[in-house]
Amino acid sequence: MRLSVRGTSSLVFDDGSPVRAASAIAPFGDGHLIAQDDATHAAWCRPGSTVPVRVLDPVDGLEVFSSVAGTKHLKPDFEAACPVGEGVLLLGSGSTPARMRASLVTAEGFTPVDLTVVYHRVAAALGVPVESLNLEGACAVGDRLRWFQRGNAVAGAPTACVDVDFAALLAAVAGGPADQITITGVRRYDLGAVAGVGLAVTDAVALGGGRVLVSAAAEDTPNAYDDGPVVGAALVLLDDDGVLATAALPAPDGAVPKVEGLAVSAATAGGLRLLAVVDADDPVIPSREIDLELSW
Repeated sequence: MRLSVRGTSSLVFDDGSPVRAASAIAPFGDGHLIAQDDATHAAWCRPGSTVPVRVLDPVDGLEVFSSVAGTKHLKPDFEAACPVGEGVLLLGSGSTPARMRASLVTAEGFTPVDLTVVYHRVAAALGVPVESLNLEGACAVGDRLRWFQRGNAVAGAPTACVDVDFAALLAAVAGGPADQITITGVRRYDLGAVAGVGLAVTDAVALGGGRVLVSAAAEDTPNAYDDGPVVGAALVLLDDDGVLATAALPAPDGAVPKVEGLAVSAATAGGLRLLAVVDADDPVIPSREIDLELSW
């Protein structure tokens, strides 16, 4: 498995403001929806235009959140984006009550839902405290949503995933009972390490045949809440049983990219074209999009 960078670009809204903290990406209409993990709006990137799309009502009257403002604990932290029909399901990462929400975004608007009971069940299935949840990627595998927990080697926790009854989850978003959703299929993966820091999942896309391609970052942080330096990144091909292949992610401009979102843009004769979004970990610096080519 080989990986090359075809190009990079800054993500900026039509009014010149930066796309903040890009955390997930999924096809949406004639473009892609990019979640901002510290805001109530996502970015709809279309040919020649990038506009904000509301994905959540204001929280305590706020639209954006930050450590500097003392409001980080309120941010929705949407870290997974999964296509659902013509829309996109955004999922919070867990670890705080504000991060245990989902939002189904369509051209007509958004439908938010509190999934606290589901996050608690996922934590129980993974055998981790709720405050240690860091669910950072999800994709449809058959009739299940495969939801990935970002591991932390410092804390002795490997990357893992669970399978969620997707139909029941979507029914809960539509107003059905969330306590009927089943959690099965716990799997754990060793993704390797870079400079002594373990690689951990940051997003996931299904490729068919039970295979899942994940982006992974080696981020030196002690917990699921605080950011740390990223010393390496890779794409990793998984199946139900383990790691099939790994490709190191090149460092455009000499900086290791903290890829937070991954989407397939096209199939090629020898592999795939992919779009990755990179969080700058600074709200005044635009997130970046990387055009990748993966070949087998």
